[in-house]
Amino acid sequence: MRRRAVLAGLVLTPLAACGGDATSIWAPDESVEMARYRASGPTYLALVTVRNEGDGQGAHTALLINASERVLFDPYGGWTDPAVPERNDVLFGFSPEVEARYLGYQAKDGYYYVRQEIQVPPEVAEQALALAKEAGPVGMAMCTRATAALLKQLPGFEGLGMTYFPEHLANRFGRLPGVVTVERHGPPVSEDA
Repeated sequence: MRRRAVLAGLVLTPLAACGGDATSIWAPDESVEMARYRASGPTYLALVTVRNEGDGQGAHTALLINASERVLFDPYGGWTDPAVPERNDVLFGFSPEVEARYLGYQAKDGYYYVRQEIQVPPEVAEQALALAKEAGPVGMAMCTRATAALLKQLPGFEGLGMTYFPEHLANRFGRLPGVVTVERHGPPVSEDA
């Protein structure tokens, strides 16, 4: 019995980076409306996986959704920015500049990120956006599970399955046809550079 408890603790320790108890955060309508960002170009989803430099184990999962607006579903993520309103783990106004700040925060102190983008039809992107907004706040060590639960409801993503482990979801997502993967160690390169 004691051995199981120790093993369970070892398995869940890397997942603790996803936060603690779920807390509802609800930015005012005016803040969300002012921050909204609509990108031109195709609709897509981008899975962001934060990994440990030492062993490659996943530490956090988030999903960038480029639909009628560009948001980040960041289930119990620790990143905040006064210019980026949040409603229960959905960060609004996620422009490329905001994304660069977010990724820079993730790619430091012994961690790096993997960003995997796949184009999807507009209706799939809108469904992902609606599901993210409905998900509610996510609790400790549930970032990957919440993201996988959202994805498996989308056409074309049903086979990803459920997992608690960021690297497992990233590996499965990376096998989808058309995924473009970027792995970055250190801060992201600015689009202006």
